[in-house]
Amino acid sequence: MADKRLRIIVAKPGLDGHDRGAKIIARALRDGGFEVIYTGLHQTPEMIAEAAVQEDADAVGLSVLSGAHMTLFPEVLRQLKQRGAGDVVVFGGGIIPDDDAVKLRERGVKQIFTPGASTEDIVKWVRENVPPRQ
Repeated sequence: MADKRLRIIVAKPGLDGHDRGAKIIARALRDGGFEVIYTGLHQTPEMIAEAAVQEDADAVGLSVLSGAHMTLFPEVLRQLKQRGAGDVVVFGGGIIPDDDAVKLRERGVKQIFTPGASTEDIVKWVRENVPPRQ
């Protein structure tokens, strides 16, 4: 089990149609040695949580540029918990004000990356903060 590659879901919840950043992060995580599943645009929190369960993901990375992060991120957490996957690490990024990032972390989102975060820092953070699920 120690040699298991981490599985990361990268998802675009909501109506936001801009996925260039999510694709860049997905590629950086893949190049960093993780197994990455990109779910595509316009995913509901239920779809994301179900994909995480079906794919036996260790983490879910969410990307939101639409401003709906305070609704979508907590709902993904709730849906994961409802499916018995509350231990899946959720992190995210996008256009998220600092005050909202603090609130999201208080609600269980492990980390928020905003524009300008380097892909190297994100890969390093995942490596250091996402344990393999049992």
